[in-house]
Amino acid sequence: MTLVQSDAKKLKSGDAAPDFSLKGTDGKMHSLSDYNGAKALLVIFTCNHCPFAQAKFGRMNEIYEKYSRQGMKMVGVNPNDAKSYPDDSFEKMKKTANEKGFKFDYLYDETQETAKAFGAVCTPDPFLFDSDMRLAYHGRLDDVMTPLEFWKRPSKYHMEEAIDSVLAGRKPDPDFLFSQGCSIKWKP
Repeated sequence: MTLVQSDAKKLKSGDAAPDFSLKGTDGKMHSLSDYNGAKALLVIFTCNHCPFAQAKFGRMNEIYEKYSRQGMKMVGVNPNDAKSYPDDSFEKMKKTANEKGFKFDYLYDETQETAKAFGAVCTPDPFLFDSDMRLAYHGRLDDVMTPLEFWKRPSKYHMEEAIDSVLAGRKPDPDFLFSQGCSIKWKP
């Protein structure tokens, strides 16, 4: 588990969302164009095995439920090396999505090219894009930063504040806050 504070973000505020073509747990291929017309797009790099990511599954569902009705679309992307971390296999992703009640798309970045294009470094690592698919916010979901505090309700809802700003046509402030989680498990 790593607190990623020294890593420089790759995408900067205002940068275009990188395109992708990834298989979802629904068995379909998904690309960036599938989300055209969204008032906001939230892409969260996550996985099955990381305790930091697991602790945020409930928050991810809450955010999806609250904002999908307002035109936000949401995608979870698992970039981890499933050979070295079998709990992050595509088959286990389908099981996790079903057990945790994910209604958002959960996609597998088997080549890890999408994670690299976004500059993702940990799980969870959220990226929020506006309706023009320009990066508006990159950072934590809230101020509950460790899995040991999973029982706590956040006192600061960073992602929801950012989504509210984007949906209102404003730039979030701040546009970047470091996330905390397990490092992405890169292939050798």
